[in-house]
Amino acid sequence: MLGLYLNKPSELELREFSSVSSLKDDEVKIKLIHAGICGSDIGVFKGKIPHATYPVRPGHELIGTVIEAGKLANYEVGKRVVVGPNTFCDECEYCRKGKKNICINKGSLGVNMDGGFAEEFVISSKFVMPIPEELSDIKAVLIEPFSVIVHALEKVNISKGSSVAIIGCGTEGMLAISLAHYLGANITAIDINKEKLAKAQNSFSGLKAVLPEEIEADSFEIVIEAAGVGASVIQAVDIVKPGGDVVLVGMPQEVKLPIVRVVRKEITIHGSIIYNFPNDFQKSAQFLAQESFNVEPVISKVLPFKEYAQAYEDAVSGKYGKIILDFKEEV
Repeated sequence: MLGLYLNKPSELELREFSSVSSLKDDEVKIKLIHAGICGSDIGVFKGKIPHATYPVRPGHELIGTVIEAGKLANYEVGKRVVVGPNTFCDECEYCRKGKKNICINKGSLGVNMDGGFAEEFVISSKFVMPIPEELSDIKAVLIEPFSVIVHALEKVNISKGSSVAIIGCGTEGMLAISLAHYLGANITAIDINKEKLAKAQNSFSGLKAVLPEEIEADSFEIVIEAAGVGASVIQAVDIVKPGGDVVLVGMPQEVKLPIVRVVRKEITIHGSIIYNFPNDFQKSAQFLAQESFNVEPVISKVLPFKEYAQAYEDAVSGKYGKIILDFKEEV
């Protein structure tokens, strides 16, 4: 079978892999349908993620069809599934508390263990979830990245009329806009890229799109930081109202915060990392299955797997939203 392989940062190639001939009892073999290129995939590609290991097969936003199942794997051949790409041990203190997203023994596909950008992929059935029949392939590939937002926004109370600022209009920012809009919030999208702002404004009714310098302090009940840069975190603290909430989805390495402002305004800052599998995946799929739930603006391109070099170039450029690799194409 063919798959991608990252020998070291910036050295990505297509190579032949041996297909796994025998499965463990709990494993499933998946024939990929679609895979999304994520910001963390780009971080690994650039060598920017400290805990990444090389060489590694990239890829973790994965959907496909079960083509073989071990005798203890409760999946029929032909079933569409989505992969939960962050492993957990079920034994550490955090797993026992239901916080599998911060498992101390967590492994991440495509980062510090081989991922799934390949025609076939084998994984424990513990880390896959059935895709609802009513959900299209192209929407299903968003289950994993959208679960990040579902998990993050559950930390705050967003309802009809809530004033919400979302900083950053990349994939996660646009997914946050989609969910906040569905929940009835009054949304202001903030970005330095005017094209991304225009896309957001044209895609969601009632949304206000502005540059960072156009926002006044103490303006929003809830601020979602999805840009992942230090200046955006500082602005989030500045523009949230006293008593409000800031949710950090992006991950800048370090930020010097005005702690006096945080304390005097009595704001709450929530860190949010990935999701709890499968609960957040199930919620994600339920939202995505709604006809009125708008995720069309999130996906910018769907490219055949054989065009991986162009796909990575587009993703690295930062000019696009989600880039999808189509594994149904013949390579």
